[in-house]
Amino acid sequence: MKKTVFLGALTVAGLSAAAASAATLDDVKARGTLNCGVTTGLVGFAAPDANGEWEGFDVAICRAVAAAVLGDANAVEFVPTTGQTRFTALASGEIDLLARNTTWTFSRDVDLKFEFVGVNYYDGQGFMVPKALGVTSAKDLDGATVCIQTGTTTELNLADFFRSNNISYEPVPIETNAEAQQQYLAGACDVYTTDASGLAATRATFETPGDHVLLPEIISKEPLGPLVRHGDNEWGDIARWTLNALITAEELGVTSANIGELSAAPTNNPEINRLLGTEGELGAMIGLEADAFANAIGVAGNYGEIFEENIGESTPIGLARGLNALWTEGGLIYSPPFR
Repeated sequence: MKKTVFLGALTVAGLSAAAASAATLDDVKARGTLNCGVTTGLVGFAAPDANGEWEGFDVAICRAVAAAVLGDANAVEFVPTTGQTRFTALASGEIDLLARNTTWTFSRDVDLKFEFVGVNYYDGQGFMVPKALGVTSAKDLDGATVCIQTGTTTELNLADFFRSNNISYEPVPIETNAEAQQQYLAGACDVYTTDASGLAATRATFETPGDHVLLPEIISKEPLGPLVRHGDNEWGDIARWTLNALITAEELGVTSANIGELSAAPTNNPEINRLLGTEGELGAMIGLEADAFANAIGVAGNYGEIFEENIGESTPIGLARGLNALWTEGGLIYSPPFR
């Protein structure tokens, strides 16, 4: 079992620029493990199972990158981070990649000097309340106490929403999803607000999920995705194209069931061949082995398989693909071509 590391509250300001310019690929190869920042625990996205092994939708991204770079999906050191500590962990070099339901925003991209490598989940902020509260709209929450994770876009969106609707609220600051769940169920707050996917994941763990409702309002755009430090373009390319490989695999019909057969020899589909490394030099172009993306896809299948296995409609979380369907199915999930 990989050990977990908890990071103290640090500030991003004043961190050495050397961390941002380091050759992360060389560091990961020399270390033999990928240090991947995840949430402190959100079922379906990133949480330890009964044996302490990390699993989930975001965890699958970490493992796919490890498989692409190191040929071993288990060569990952999972580093739990909160909304407050995640950016310091990445900026300081404590982690190589952050895959933790993090929203791509202008200031995070530009001011904090991070590089988002893509979107793995299109989300929006919602509200969960006890059914017994009798509330049917977020606009009816005037005077409510609201559990809110600090250091997040949800904290800012909440203030904007209440201000624009001329209603008031009392914030109940929390650090982690587990703390929010505890406070909410204990009645310390009337409402819990975060990304709608996170609310669904949290509600799925309740003893009586039906006693709690998600209000209809989605008050923000929350494009969630993995991110790396500015200044290391090669590493950013690896993370970006690993995510793209999972998406392209679904589009091309490459699955966990047939990848072995498709990887054994070139097929009559040139893009499948380039993706899996049986044709062309895409792996070498990115500093990896020819079969790097085949290794990544082989961990848990393509993007669609990862979605359905961890958070899809057949799971307790029960999320429909919606905006996270492929572009060919009316969604927003789209990868540039592998050529």
